[in-house]
Amino acid sequence: MILAPKLKFGDTIAVFSPSAPATATARRRFQRAKEFLRSKGFHVQEGILTGKQDAYRSGSIADRAEELNRLIRDPEVDCIMSSIGGMNSNSLLPYIDFESLKANPKIIIGYSDVTALLLGIFARTDLVTFYGPAMVASLGEFPPLVDQTWSYFENLVTGKAAFPLVLPTPEVWTDEFIDWETQTRAKKTFPNQLITIREGVAEGQLIGGNLNTMRGIWGSPFMPEIQPGDIFLIEDSLLDAAAVERSFALLKISAVFDRIGGLIIGKHELFQDQGSGRKPYEILQEVMGRVDFPVLAEFDCCHTHPMLTMPIGCRVRLDTVAQTVTVLDPPVRTED
Repeated sequence: MILAPKLKFGDTIAVFSPSAPATATARRRFQRAKEFLRSKGFHVQEGILTGKQDAYRSGSIADRAEELNRLIRDPEVDCIMSSIGGMNSNSLLPYIDFESLKANPKIIIGYSDVTALLLGIFARTDLVTFYGPAMVASLGEFPPLVDQTWSYFENLVTGKAAFPLVLPTPEVWTDEFIDWETQTRAKKTFPNQLITIREGVAEGQLIGGNLNTMRGIWGSPFMPEIQPGDIFLIEDSLLDAAAVERSFALLKISAVFDRIGGLIIGKHELFQDQGSGRKPYEILQEVMGRVDFPVLAEFDCCHTHPMLTMPIGCRVRLDTVAQTVTVLDPPVRTED
C-alpha cells in the first residue's frame, strides 16, 4: 500500500475535469469553490480543461487524459481533486501515467463517476485514493454544509487527527435540489438517521464507491479484486428502483456477498421509488437475502451534503451496533 504525503497549509490543490464540464457550466459555483479553498490557505491550480466544454464532456479522451497526467507529473501539485463526476471517467484509464504516480504519489480525490479513476489507480499502483469531495459539486456549496465536508476531508489528509479515527455522523443532511447558477442560500436540511440492516463488527480493507460507475469497469484490470473480508462501500444518485435492483443483482450474481466482511450503503440522492414505496436499502435486502456480515445503510459518503471522506484501500472497522466506521491507520504519510 502506497500513501501520499499529507496535505499542508500552503500546498497546491489542482482541479481536473475527467468527465462533465462543470467548470464551464457552473462558473459561479466553481468560483465560490476556489475562493473557499484559498480561504483555507491553499493554492488552486487549474487543469488545462478548466472552462472548456465539448458537448457532454470537458474535452476529448486524449485531452482529458493529458490534463490528469500533467497534474500527476507536476512536482508543484500536492493534491488532485476532480471538479465533478459525469459519465465517462473510465475512458481515461488506459492512458494514465501510473508509473509517475507510483514514483511521486499524490492525494487523488473525487466521487461519483470518478470512482473509475480512484479504483483504477488503486488497482494499478496500490496508492490509497479518497472517495470524497469534488471541487465544484462539494466545495462550491454554501456554509455550513461545505465547512463540515471540508473538516471531514481535512481530518483524514492533513495529519492533524489521531488514528484510529471514528468518522462522525452528521446531525443533519440534505439532498435538496437547487440550480447551481441561481443558488443564493444554504440548502434545507433534515435530521440524520443511519440504518442498521444487520448487526455486527468487522475489520477489513475499504473498497468501493459509486456502484453505477463500477459497472463500467467491472471485470477489467482497473477494478480491484474484492478480497475476502473487505468492507464494501456502495452509493448511487438519481436512479430509480429498477436501476438499483439491477446493480444490486450484479453484486449477487458475482458472488460479492459471499466474500465481503461488511457492507456500507450511502444515502441515495433524490431516489425514485417508482411507486414501490421501497428505499434502496430495502431493495438491497431483497436481493442479498440472508447474510452473515454487518450492513449499515444511509451512510453519509455520497452525493448528499455534508459528505464524509473515505480512504480507498485503508483498513477500517465497521460497527453496525454503534453505527460507526473507524479508519484504523493514517491514510497519508504523516512524517514531515
